[in-house]
Amino acid sequence: MSAEQIREDLLQISKISGCIRTYSVDNGLNKVPELASQVGLKVLLGIWIGNNRFKNAQLVETAIALSHKYPDTITAIIVGNEVLLHGDMTPSDLRQLLLSVKARVTVPVTYAEVWEYWLRYREIQDAVDFVTIHVLPYWDDIPSQAKDAAAQVAAVHKQVSLAFPGKEVVIGETGWPSMGRMREGALPSRINQARVISEILEVARRDNFRVNLIEAFDASWKRYWEGTVGGNWGLFDADHQTLKYPPGIAISNYPLWKLLMGSGMILAISVFAAAWSSQRGKPWKPRSSSWIAVSISATVAGILLGIAIDKMTYESFGLGGWLRWGTLLAAAAAAPLLCAIALMSGRSLPAFVELMGPGENRPRSFPTFALGIVLIAIAVIATGAALGSVFDPRWQDLPFASLTMAAVPLASLSWLNRPKAGARPIAETVFAGIFFFSALYIVFIEGPQNWQAGWTSGAYILLGLAMYGVRSKEAIAQPQPSNS
Repeated sequence: MSAEQIREDLLQISKISGCIRTYSVDNGLNKVPELASQVGLKVLLGIWIGNNRFKNAQLVETAIALSHKYPDTITAIIVGNEVLLHGDMTPSDLRQLLLSVKARVTVPVTYAEVWEYWLRYREIQDAVDFVTIHVLPYWDDIPSQAKDAAAQVAAVHKQVSLAFPGKEVVIGETGWPSMGRMREGALPSRINQARVISEILEVARRDNFRVNLIEAFDASWKRYWEGTVGGNWGLFDADHQTLKYPPGIAISNYPLWKLLMGSGMILAISVFAAAWSSQRGKPWKPRSSSWIAVSISATVAGILLGIAIDKMTYESFGLGGWLRWGTLLAAAAAAPLLCAIALMSGRSLPAFVELMGPGENRPRSFPTFALGIVLIAIAVIATGAALGSVFDPRWQDLPFASLTMAAVPLASLSWLNRPKAGARPIAETVFAGIFFFSALYIVFIEGPQNWQAGWTSGAYILLGLAMYGVRSKEAIAQPQPSNS
């Protein structure tokens, strides 16, 4: 990281804080104390301790030298971050390291760890000048809701303070994500982040303890390992380097809500227009149930399109992410339109084998062929998301809005216009089984408070019903015997 970039960041931070915490002194971060002194910031200087003893020693020497060079800027040295949690060092070795650093500097020395591990390994308390704990209500084993987060931080601070009488207890990490998936009742959002941070700062003033908020800037690089939620803990937006919550400006989870609402209204009207134009000139009158299905699909799509667009813009990461979620959103927006045409035309959902089988059996109608392509895209992407939520749920986003936009019209068409004859295809049956199983498992592991998970599971069930209702033509499913 260049000195100029660091200085620009520190200038931004100096507008809202008087102190920063760093986690290491390599990769250009050794420049922070000098640059922080120029903009009036104090520094809690971190040393990143891992399992490489040689590198640990190098970083320690750098930090000690910086503490002697900038004694008026560096207010403390934090030796190690969650070393015990990660298993990079034993408590006895960590204690010896802390004591060795403490003997060579004139500033206070501490160690940063999740609060439960401080209570588990109390033998290191005599090696630090004050105790630095991490309290992240979103990541707790039993996550707190946003309204309870500040009270949870205060309660933990009190509990740890009682366990270490005579030691100051500093909150080294706390905060709330502005975007990402729910964990039980913990919902990331812009409003919730602003609320939690405001209430934590207020309780810290009330109870007179120091707090370090994580973190200054959204860290997009964390999304490789921690998903959408991992990259959105900052007070500053990563893309524009602007403060998320400027004083005096109302906070909204959907700042572009007028544009998003208008997009939804256009889609809903288009669904009705597609249905009306498809039934004109037909010798039969559409069933009332078909119009009801179109009305429900149009309403659901109109309401959810804005939410789906918003989720796609912040959940898409990298080219693969934009292709994945962009394709799902496009297919989900097309599904109610194409299903409305099929409902009014008396057509059913096409089977995969009809789309990919011999040319003479493929649909002659372009809307039917397009519907089949949309169905395949939704099935493949939804299957990937469902299996991800089963086997690697911690970081997986829950695409409830796009899935519901697609699932409602597909399920309606599958069961209202289901062919009276035909075999149930194997591929669609397998997809249905995956969706049914994933839905039940997701609800089980996520818990009843996670409405995003429950909603997503409901969408998977609807998709499963749509797949289960598909029938292929008997001529394809059961080839005719030869006359020879």
